[in-house]
Amino acid sequence: MMRRVFVTGVGILAPGGSDAPTFFSSLIDGRSAIGPLHSSFAERLTTRIAASVDFDPKPHFPVLRAASLDRYAQFALVAARQAVTDAALIFDDELRERTGVFWGTGMGGAQTIEQGYDDVYLKGQDRVRPLSVPMSMNNAAAAQIGIEYGIRGPALTYSTACASSANAVGEACRAIRHGEIDLAVAGGSEALLTFGALKAWEGLRALALEDVAEPSASCRPFSAERSGLVLGEGAGALVLESEEHARERGAVALAEFAGYGRSNDAMHLTKPTVDGQVRAMRQALAEAGLPPPAIGYLNAHGTATPVGDLVETAAIKAVFAEAAARLPISSTKAMHGHLMGAAGAVELIVALMAMRSGSIPPTAHYRRPDPECDLDYVPNVARRGVAIDAVMSNSFAFGGGNAVLVLRRGQD
Repeated sequence: MMRRVFVTGVGILAPGGSDAPTFFSSLIDGRSAIGPLHSSFAERLTTRIAASVDFDPKPHFPVLRAASLDRYAQFALVAARQAVTDAALIFDDELRERTGVFWGTGMGGAQTIEQGYDDVYLKGQDRVRPLSVPMSMNNAAAAQIGIEYGIRGPALTYSTACASSANAVGEACRAIRHGEIDLAVAGGSEALLTFGALKAWEGLRALALEDVAEPSASCRPFSAERSGLVLGEGAGALVLESEEHARERGAVALAEFAGYGRSNDAMHLTKPTVDGQVRAMRQALAEAGLPPPAIGYLNAHGTATPVGDLVETAAIKAVFAEAAARLPISSTKAMHGHLMGAAGAVELIVALMAMRSGSIPPTAHYRRPDPECDLDYVPNVARRGVAIDAVMSNSFAFGGGNAVLVLRRGQD
């Protein structure tokens, strides 16, 4: 018999909020954290907007410790600390053996890698920072979280582009369900607002055109005049526990993990397919044992690319059938940007908080309906006082990977 899994703690460091309550409040208020990029290289970019985290490592790490951590790992540790504190966890030797770290990131230590290239190729130096390898590797964040708490169970890193942290959370829950571990710290982090990364995305022509009059409104998911995504950075972390372990220590269940679906398009590296997304959503619902109408809110992948939003809308219609028209859907990327490897975890926490609060964040900057995207995207203004018993969060990635997570209401 599969064990039940509960979320008992959450943490967020993201554009618009340095903790989960602050971040969610900014979304409900419709405040966008997208704006002009104030980096030294901004003038060399065609697209000069992003969603940055206002972050100073000094309050969180001693100077030498901060110097040994890439920005994405700093984000990871701060979000994980919040989640562990929120869960009121106290680690002992037995728990450390039965706990795992499951973390997602798309590009790992991008800041460190870029600094190395600058040092060698631009400045002509013959050496890079001695810790460049352990700082830049994709599993650095998971390793640092494990070191922070002495976690001796599995420490696994998932790098599946935009689906990275959604896969990390789903795989963590499966490990708990199968009895391999009792508890997991799961999520993802990303910090790729570097000159090289932004130039690469410019080359792909997937970035939003800047709204010169209102830069914060440049990302417009599902709207007819959408033009692309806005890159962001940040981290999201969840503490997941088996029902037995949570009850034994008297933990508060914020939500129950209900279902996880994963699929591969196997068609194209960057163009999504309806079929792949449909299969992932149906798998998640089947595992949760829920019919489509049971979902009270869907946090969409909703990147604001012309093709992506159209495909996701078609997939939602295929899965939810006549219930699709009544389903509240929003893409919060309009306000916090696309957090890449951190997106799945952060947006799952948003869905969780929507369920617990009965308030659904809007799809901001929705100005002109697209006849082919004709569902209820909760345009511009949050919806309050909504009874929600189950939520879904979609993550659809370059490479064709799809990850869908479903939560249901837990027992307080």
